[in-house]
Amino acid sequence: MPEGHSVHRIARQFAANFVGTAPEVSSPQGRFVEGAAEIDGRKMLDARAVGKQMFLEFEGDRWLRIHLGIYGAWDFSGEVRIDPSIQIHGQTPGHSKLGQTGEHVGSGTKGSDAAAAHDAPVDSLGEDSITSIGAPRRTRVRMAESDKEGDLLESFPPEPVGAVRVRLLNETVCADLRGPTACEVLTPAEVNRVIQRLGPDPANADNAVERERFVERAGKKKSAIGLVLMDQSVVAGIGNVYRAEMLFRAELDPHTPANTLDRTVLEELWDDWAHLLEIGITVGQMITIDGLVGAAYQKALVDRDERHWVYKLEGTPCKRCGVNIKLEEMGNRKLYWCPGCQT
Repeated sequence: MPEGHSVHRIARQFAANFVGTAPEVSSPQGRFVEGAAEIDGRKMLDARAVGKQMFLEFEGDRWLRIHLGIYGAWDFSGEVRIDPSIQIHGQTPGHSKLGQTGEHVGSGTKGSDAAAAHDAPVDSLGEDSITSIGAPRRTRVRMAESDKEGDLLESFPPEPVGAVRVRLLNETVCADLRGPTACEVLTPAEVNRVIQRLGPDPANADNAVERERFVERAGKKKSAIGLVLMDQSVVAGIGNVYRAEMLFRAELDPHTPANTLDRTVLEELWDDWAHLLEIGITVGQMITIDGLVGAAYQKALVDRDERHWVYKLEGTPCKRCGVNIKLEEMGNRKLYWCPGCQT
């Protein structure tokens, strides 16, 4: 499931490419026809993320709420402007022009050379993509392996591929949504009710008030801290990867009841979440090992195992203590942790 950093990246891309325009909104799949009609042709006023949920504001007190869930993802095509706070493969491009095939065409780079240099994300899961953000490609219907991109995307806008729940289209950019858990039009009051159910999100407000809100909510929970960090009503945006990595970095046993932890430990967890979330939003990858530079950093951009301490490393020696990483089920999700470091 896409975690908070991905949703914030999507929101920033909407802010850069759609806010201030009045996009055509349609439902090629046909499952969101009425909702699309409510916001079709209305000016987009804002794009924001809270945890794993995104909210697009339109004129007339209408909001589009999207929760990607496990399978959801957005595909952007056209002349996509990249938010200056977002990096592509560890570099800050400022602006890029994306052709219909999704390659980033920088100044002075043309044709196949540009595609070779900028088309595919660096890592195999496409986590750092700017044109296709959300669930890993292998779990989505984007295009069949036998399809040729050139045949599908010769003109703008491209023909819808797969089950596109909603399409937003302005003069230069097209955004297609597939596979979301939630896709609905809400009033401001309804949006507020959704947000009130969510915990604080440091990407929106990393301050003493929000940190205290997290500490207070987490500190009341008798359940294991490994479960509490995944509770979106306690803190918004943390998923399986960040949960495992944050607990390792804090040297915390995932089974420790949250209400037995000292408040300074909870404060440090909040601060670390704010730190890691900002890296994830900027870089596009959940890099959870600090201090990576040079070749080690470049390797981490390519290989997930080189940017994480414990996630999906079960059965391998801990990089810090040598004890084998353990895998177990916690709250119907896979938990990765080190029995040597996390005691």
